[in-house]
Amino acid sequence: MDLKRLLRNYDLGPLLETGMKLLEPGWGVAIVGTENVVACVGLSNHLHEISSVRFTSAFCCNERQVGTILIAPQGISHASEAAKSPQLVADFLAQSLELLLQQESARRALASDTLQKYRELSLLHRATVGLNTSLRLRDVGKALLAECQSGALPAEMGMIFLRDGDSEQADPFYSFGPTMDLEFEMIAKSVLFEGIMRGEKGEILNDLRQDPRWRDEVPGIRALLTAPLVAADRLVGALVLATTHPDGFEANHLQYVSTLTSVAGIAMGNAVHFEGVQTLMKALLQALATAIDARDPFTAGHSHRVARLAVALAKLVHDDTNYFHDVHYSSSDLAEIFYAGLLHDVGKIGIREQVLTKSSRLPEGQLALIGMRMALWSEVTGIPWQDDFERLKRINHSDVITRDDAALVTDLSKNELKAYGSCVPVLTTDEIGALLIARGNLLPEERQEIERHPTESFRILQHIPFPRNMNNLLSTITQHHERLDGSGYPTGLKAPEISLSARILMIVDIYDAVTMERHYKPALPREKALLVLEEEAGLGKLDKHLVDLLSSNIDDVEEDALDMAMHQDFDAILGKDAKA
Repeated sequence: MDLKRLLRNYDLGPLLETGMKLLEPGWGVAIVGTENVVACVGLSNHLHEISSVRFTSAFCCNERQVGTILIAPQGISHASEAAKSPQLVADFLAQSLELLLQQESARRALASDTLQKYRELSLLHRATVGLNTSLRLRDVGKALLAECQSGALPAEMGMIFLRDGDSEQADPFYSFGPTMDLEFEMIAKSVLFEGIMRGEKGEILNDLRQDPRWRDEVPGIRALLTAPLVAADRLVGALVLATTHPDGFEANHLQYVSTLTSVAGIAMGNAVHFEGVQTLMKALLQALATAIDARDPFTAGHSHRVARLAVALAKLVHDDTNYFHDVHYSSSDLAEIFYAGLLHDVGKIGIREQVLTKSSRLPEGQLALIGMRMALWSEVTGIPWQDDFERLKRINHSDVITRDDAALVTDLSKNELKAYGSCVPVLTTDEIGALLIARGNLLPEERQEIERHPTESFRILQHIPFPRNMNNLLSTITQHHERLDGSGYPTGLKAPEISLSARILMIVDIYDAVTMERHYKPALPREKALLVLEEEAGLGKLDKHLVDLLSSNIDDVEEDALDMAMHQDFDAILGKDAKA
């Protein structure tokens, strides 16, 4: 023991001065370690130069002799050998030094213990932060095992076992080390593991060969440390750490792991609860989207297809290094885009059925009434009417009206039935307006009603507490019918005001709409649908770079969307996490 490290000068100085005061003149005092003089007053620093007339008293630390108090004459001519007081002084000083050493040892032990506690607290703080940074069960498991590999534990391998619901069986969830090669999961079949799960307390087994519960289920491992994973007073699983060396674990390791697993158990419980809520929310939102699409058999599946196409295109944007090199979509961003696509038409729930499913410019019954008027008019005038009526039926179901069609409607609108002093037009003003619609089959007021659905979507969805990482979901939905040149609806936003996610959504929404049959039009083949998008981009309505990216990768986009449709698991829908 190095006395110079334990005995400080500001303690030794006063003690030696006190000893000198208790001695008669001519004596000196030295504190001697195992070999050398540690401190002295009135004597030489070299033992061989000190008089052979000596009084000594040994002192100990932790029940072991560590030094000696030596009192000797300062010179040969000084005090007699028969002096009694030097021995008493030596004993007094030795006892005083023992007290000093005890105090210093206690202080150092306290400092060491405090430092150890600080290190443990630092590790636990880091672990707690790591375990609570995610509400995904797999992330919590990764964080727990990462802490077990951080160097604070002598474990060479480890595995988390989790119960599935209320099942008594615990299945492997996540692991590190050579667990696959050793078939580590077989531990769950052992009597030892069953006992650990029933006991719900941690345990160290430093020599498995001596434990009667162990039947060498995993050959090669010699020591185990186990700790339960408890959430809300319910056992959800266990953490098992192992090493191939006996006596590898100590009591402080179990204490540390127990603290880790208590935090991890709570985090896992929160993750399970959160994932359950997420699953419920996903199911409800998908059911809502399905219900909206089901109102019209021609749009069945539209929302789900748009959601998958939007995610597939967003992944391409993320990977693109030309126009979108600074765009990075995380899995949360992709989830937000998916839900925006899924819910983009939810506002149509407030649109009247006859407007939403309108398949012709005029109802069939009203067109039949026009036919009756034309027949009567023909009876009066003698002019044939059937050919014109057949053309009217075609116009009624057409998406675009030609000049010849418009001329026919205009000519027919001039015809009137006159009888008994009354005059009835063959075509009323409202019928003329419907038949002369330039594109589609909606009247201006009906189109206004349809164009209100993004605003209605916002009104309906604003009350749903979406996760905080989906702050842009509502704006993406409300902007999906805007156009970059300001010609869109509901507010006529222009390019700088429209988000990239909304631009993605508007493109895939159009693509799916034109490639699917509707009441008022047949389905377009893929090539023509892409031409429609390119034409719109050329007019400044759609993002040209996005349209080009979709056109040049349409096979990959549709294949990715189809792959998503074949999976029910949401992680599979999102695919790989976004790159850093």
